[in-house]
Amino acid sequence: MKPFDVDLFVIGGGSGGVRAARIAAGEHGARVALAEEYRMGGTCVIRGCVPKKLMVFASSFPAAMEEARAYGWQASVGAFDWSAFRARLDAELDRLEAAYRGGLRSAEVRVHNTRAMIEDSQTVRLATGERITARHILVATGGRPFVPEFPGAEHVLTSNDIFKLEALPARVLIVGGGFIACEFASILNGLGVKVTQYYRSVQILRGFDDEARAHMAHMLVEAGVDLQLDADVAAIEKVAGGLKVRGLDGSEAEFDAVVYATGRVPNTAGMGLEAAGVTLGRKGEIVVDDWSQSSVPTIHAVGDVTDRINLTPVAIREGHAFADTIFGGKPRQADHDLVPSAVFTLPCELGTVGLTEEDARRIGPIEIYATSFRPMRSAFAARNHKVLMKLVVSAETRKVLGCHIVAPEAGEMIQMVAIAIKMGATKEDFDRTCALHPSMAEELVTLRKPVRTG
Repeated sequence: MKPFDVDLFVIGGGSGGVRAARIAAGEHGARVALAEEYRMGGTCVIRGCVPKKLMVFASSFPAAMEEARAYGWQASVGAFDWSAFRARLDAELDRLEAAYRGGLRSAEVRVHNTRAMIEDSQTVRLATGERITARHILVATGGRPFVPEFPGAEHVLTSNDIFKLEALPARVLIVGGGFIACEFASILNGLGVKVTQYYRSVQILRGFDDEARAHMAHMLVEAGVDLQLDADVAAIEKVAGGLKVRGLDGSEAEFDAVVYATGRVPNTAGMGLEAAGVTLGRKGEIVVDDWSQSSVPTIHAVGDVTDRINLTPVAIREGHAFADTIFGGKPRQADHDLVPSAVFTLPCELGTVGLTEEDARRIGPIEIYATSFRPMRSAFAARNHKVLMKLVVSAETRKVLGCHIVAPEAGEMIQMVAIAIKMGATKEDFDRTCALHPSMAEELVTLRKPVRTG
């Protein structure tokens, strides 16, 4: 039998694919090749989490200067220099991409800077025409922004485009109500852009806890975002002043840019997956089992292309587990239970782990412990925004089933809380933990009486 060219061929150079390639080659001695048609690092590093978080930092300074004055500083902030920020941002992304490439090089992974598609269950064809046979194929091509079809859709931008803008628009419409839409509405608002946000449903952040969603919506409006619920776009027309947007309700408004953040879909189109026998789901996702194996035993998939939990740390864990299982003789599955997440908005973030109140109530009797208050730092500066601390507790087992925090640096807090909840902490474990005073997080261990039961 003719030997395979490689033991593993990875399609996609994002966090999940790169981790799988590095572990398979560097730790387990497999012969690995990887193809990436754009830039190494994937959505998170190049056009997602990392540049977005840097934009969050950039957008926070005007409010920080305002707060500083309340504390006695003679502080002011001038105009924002988008071009200077973009140059620094591009340099940072170049550095991170180089680090990804360096890690692959150190692990002796052969990198192909071109598009790859699947020819059959153990053959990959590159855009150059080269064919490479592999004992195993891993698809880690991530996802891409989804824009619905409507008149004028060709005029819109997506989250991918924001980092490459030559100049910030003066007026922008963000369409969508998920975490990407809310984050960019908050970021651009903080950078001085006049932001309007349309969402077609009755409340933003579908899938998150209802009380936290309402709190976040109020905070965005209070910060200056013109949030319009039950609103959607019917058509967009290019006019002399920018873009004229006609809403489904017949309203008309002009903007300099329209950004669609209406979800993402898996990157599987034109890859030859179905011809190779790989089962795809309704959105085009690769259907896999708990071992990340597709309907074709030699083809696996990790990350957003599987549409399980679309978060970078999850993709990394899936890729690592795959490499350990197939090449390391250490069979294990990625753990998708109790994964923390955050929405990075200003002035408060939303950090969450575990069940929402609504989901927990469907399982059994629960108790809700919650409080909302102005934190010390904000109250002193006469700022009105409030934080929210909330615990969802099983009335029977006393285990904390979920935690939802809306507060500055909520993402940092929820990571720590996630450890306790993952270990099965009860409400009494929280109660036995001494408060750290003065802090916002101390409220999580001083909530004595439930505000709701059921």
